[in-house]
Amino acid sequence: MTAEKTLTIDGLPVAIQDEKNILEMIRRAHIELPTFCYHSELSVYGACRLCMVEVEGRGLVAACSTAPEPGMKLRTQTPQVRELRKMNIELLLASGNHDCPTCSKSGSCKLQSLAERLGVTKVRFHAPVPERPLDTSSPSILRDPSKCILCGDCVRFCDEIQGIGAIGFTHRGSQSMVAPAFNKGIAEVDCVNCGQCAAICPVGAITVKSDIEKVFDVLGDPSKTVIVQVAPAVRSAMAEAFGLPNDTFTTMGRIVTALRRLGFKKVYDTSFTADLTIWEEATEFINRKQKGGKLPLFTSCCPAWVKLAEHDLPEILDNISSCRSPQAMFGSLAKEILPGELGIQREDLVVVSVMPCTAKKFEATRPEFAVDGNPDTDLVITTQELARMIQDAGLLFGELPVGSLDMPFGFKTGAGVIFANSGGVSEAVVRYVAGHLGEENPVVQELRSDKNRRILEVPTKLGAIRMGVVYGLAEAQRLVKEIQAGQSDVDFVEVMACPGGCIGGAGQPVTHSAATREQRTQAIRRVDAALDLHCPQENHYVKEMYSERLESPNSHQAHHLLHTHYQSRKRIQGEGISLSDMTGTPKIPVSFCVGTACHLRGAEVLLKKVMACVDQEDLGDRFDIRATFCMESCDRGPTVKVDDIVLHGATVDSVMGLIREVVAEGAKG
Repeated sequence: MTAEKTLTIDGLPVAIQDEKNILEMIRRAHIELPTFCYHSELSVYGACRLCMVEVEGRGLVAACSTAPEPGMKLRTQTPQVRELRKMNIELLLASGNHDCPTCSKSGSCKLQSLAERLGVTKVRFHAPVPERPLDTSSPSILRDPSKCILCGDCVRFCDEIQGIGAIGFTHRGSQSMVAPAFNKGIAEVDCVNCGQCAAICPVGAITVKSDIEKVFDVLGDPSKTVIVQVAPAVRSAMAEAFGLPNDTFTTMGRIVTALRRLGFKKVYDTSFTADLTIWEEATEFINRKQKGGKLPLFTSCCPAWVKLAEHDLPEILDNISSCRSPQAMFGSLAKEILPGELGIQREDLVVVSVMPCTAKKFEATRPEFAVDGNPDTDLVITTQELARMIQDAGLLFGELPVGSLDMPFGFKTGAGVIFANSGGVSEAVVRYVAGHLGEENPVVQELRSDKNRRILEVPTKLGAIRMGVVYGLAEAQRLVKEIQAGQSDVDFVEVMACPGGCIGGAGQPVTHSAATREQRTQAIRRVDAALDLHCPQENHYVKEMYSERLESPNSHQAHHLLHTHYQSRKRIQGEGISLSDMTGTPKIPVSFCVGTACHLRGAEVLLKKVMACVDQEDLGDRFDIRATFCMESCDRGPTVKVDDIVLHGATVDSVMGLIREVVAEGAKG
């Protein structure tokens, strides 16, 4: 180990490899420096200053934003560094409402754990805590701005990993806060409900919106029959919540017992309708492939992806499978079949879902998934919420006996279970197509990579099928653009919003470890390997469902119960935000789209420059200038509408030229 390729950390020489900062080197030396704003998958922000270290000859530096250099000597635990960290924690505790005992993040809060770790027992600083209202607009997440520590993790994840930018920093100085555009409710902007902002938030500023009390209420109502479905990813993570070994079969059996002890009448497995989804989706794909239908076919089981497409990619909605997600298929079938079998009315059957995903809460509220106002899926709780319910009931999860799922909706093949992993839906489709064409299951190990994009060509009797697998919505948007530009040739594309697929959903126990996600992935693969059946068409209960009720895949009855439709969605509800003085005579509207696509093309800068020109030319009393979302021209922005005339690729000169023309026409009139 030569001095030219090493640096010294607390007296220990450490070889420089490919680390981009000394924080990564310190962690490789088995030292866990505290930090809030650093995330290995995000850009470096350097705001929290908790990772400060002392470098000989330089003094104090932030480890996250300092590149390693040969010969550098640094110390991580000097008295000055330790005191600075403790002071930063005290300042953060004083900066907002951090009443730990009543916070839903208590126990998994990074601020709380670091205060304990660093020995912060009192806060010497006192600052007025601003009264900021809760944002309860979303069915999936809850925002409490008074708890925000401005670490920026949620802002960067939403922008860099999901490519959405639904939240950002507003105001300056002591008034700085994280909020949606124009301080709208998060449900009023282009949030897709993936909940990854809640998963990455180190405190209680953004949390999963809880439906625990609603579930307890219906369980306590003797007039209701309450059933529950459990998604495959849940079994991969529930043991984490109780500090137990990840024995997936035992964990699932204990989940079944716990749910029955909580009062659920029947306990089913969403993997059953995952198998059913493949019958429908693979059949849809085969029909399009053989008959020259629209390709590529995009999967539809991730509601965050579907909502993104409705917001930003309406031109590809016909390419998205019309299949409902497994959750939605289960709710539809349960409400169609079980009331008759149980001798009750549809309204008295309550369907609860346990999901790894916060977007499923939104999906359950979609009006398409209801009959005469009665939803197919009544309530959705996450893995986190189920763990809290079990703890609330005093059940000792690790000591519960193993229970069995109810039939027929409790039966599944390995194909339904692997839906939980990124690449699992694609692999299940390949298995179905191969079986449908009388082939052996092809080897599809390439689909099991942890990369956020994979392309694989699978030879079949149908011809070579090019499969695309992607997770993270920013990467999905990049792939869509490449497909539209003819730069990527694929037949079938699986899209998941969350890292690693559903196993990394925001409703899972909080983790920031890629190793933990990999353990969940492997747990799902072990379930698939241990089951006797691996192809969806081997599920005999699904076969019976078709013969008795659904006729055949993609039949009229199957479409009625198992398929849906999509619609283009506006990003912000209402008529936009007026930036003009609205007193006086009626004014001519000038609307600037400031949605994500137009923002990236300079819409906000354009808006400010045009407003300055309007003021300079003393035209403010003639025009009502508004910022709005969205004019459905995301690929042609910035987009500006002056009265009824729409400008694409707008510039200051083109907008002001049109404004002057309108003024001149008015003068002639």
